[in-house]
Amino acid sequence: MTLARSAAGTLMAAGLLALAVRRVLIVTTVDGASMEPGLRSGGRVLVRRTRRARRGQVVLFWAADGQDGTDGNGRPAARRGTLLLKRVVAVQGDTLPADWADPDVEGIAGTTVPRGSLVVLGDNRPTSWDSRHYGYVSGDRLVGVVISPLPAPTAR
Repeated sequence: MTLARSAAGTLMAAGLLALAVRRVLIVTTVDGASMEPGLRSGGRVLVRRTRRARRGQVVLFWAADGQDGTDGNGRPAARRGTLLLKRVVAVQGDTLPADWADPDVEGIAGTTVPRGSLVVLGDNRPTSWDSRHYGYVSGDRLVGVVISPLPAPTAR
């Protein structure tokens, strides 16, 4: 009877720990070439849930309504309800240089990033659909920051 209680308690503790970890960490798969060479399509990354990001971090965020269209090369870009991975290049209070990016479709060059917003770019600029095309990313759409790429799963 004591062994059964101990096993049940251990299983319950493990279940609670797993639930707590899932609330803090996410594993997601990279889809597309916009973050190459650092993050390749099909690779996986570990993301820590947070509403704060610093310049230089890769973030996971929800695409907004205005972020659908094409990537400039005729290929479909992010659809509503899509999670995107991009690098933060400016945070609230930063002033973007007049020549910060080309193209600057939204015309945010030379402006100060508003409170609660980010400016993001893909590492592979020619293939990336990012703040050059859709402007600022509202912090309330931020899911988390990438803390580590994960090794590829091994074949069994």
